[in-house]
Amino acid sequence: PGAKRLPQAIVVGVKKGGTRAVLEFIRVHPDVRALGTEPHFFDRNYDRGLEWYRSLMPRTLDSQITVEKTPSYFVTKEAPRRIFNMSRDTKLIVVVRNPVTRAISDYTQTLSKKPDIPTFEGLSFRNRSLGLVDTSWNAIRIGMYAVHLESWLQYFPLSQIHFVSGEKLITDPAGEMGKVQDFLGIKRVITDKHFYFNKTKGFPCLKKSESSGLPRCLGKSKGRTHVQIDPEVIEQLRDFYRPYNIKFYETVGQDFRWE
Repeated sequence: PGAKRLPQAIVVGVKKGGTRAVLEFIRVHPDVRALGTEPHFFDRNYDRGLEWYRSLMPRTLDSQITVEKTPSYFVTKEAPRRIFNMSRDTKLIVVVRNPVTRAISDYTQTLSKKPDIPTFEGLSFRNRSLGLVDTSWNAIRIGMYAVHLESWLQYFPLSQIHFVSGEKLITDPAGEMGKVQDFLGIKRVITDKHFYFNKTKGFPCLKKSESSGLPRCLGKSKGRTHVQIDPEVIEQLRDFYRPYNIKFYETVGQDFRWE
C-alpha cells in the first residue's frame, strides 16, 4: 500500500546527540514512516541519484510523512545545497547536546572499535599547555554548532530547522517529542504514556515499539559508560566551546544551558 516518497523531514544531526532516540520515538507516530538505517545519501552516496534514494524509503500513504536520519549531514559542506535542490521545503531536525559531553561520547564510541587510538587529551589539543584545541579532530569540530549552522542558513530559514535538546530528550522525552510533532505538523500522539525510565540504562524507553508492540529500549551501543577525563581538560574544552555555544544560542534563539 502507498508509494515510496522522498523524505519530507530529515534528522540531519548531530552524531552522538540523540538522533537514534528521536527516530525511534517519532516512528511510533501513525503518521510517520521512517527509514531504519542511515542512507548517507547527501554525503557519501549522492552520485547514486535521487531515484536510488527514493527506492530505499518505506512506502507511505498520502497522510504520512517519510523521515530519514543521517547525523553526518549536519557537518557536510554540500548537504544543505543538495537537500535544498531535492526540496526547498524539507524540514530539518538537529539534535544537539553539550559539545564537551558529545565529544567524550564520540571518543568513547571510537575507542570501543579501535582500542589503540591516542588518549582523548592527546587528540583534543594541538598544544595543551597553551590550551590550543585541535579543531581538525572531528570529535571537536562537530560540536562547533554555530559554524556548521551558517552553511544551512544559506539555504534554509530557521523556521524550517528544529533543534532538539539531547539533554531534555532524556529528562523530558514527551515534552521534547511534543515539540517535534508540532514542528512536523502532526497531532501530538506521542505523550508521557509512551515512556518509562530505564534506571539501568539511564534512558527513557518506549512502552511499545512501532513494529512488535513490545517495550523498546535503545540497543547495547547506546548509553556506554564514558571514559574518565581529567576535569582540567573538560574545563579547557568548556572555555573553548563557550563563544560558539553563545553564538549558537543567539542564532537559534534558544538557550540550551550548557554553560
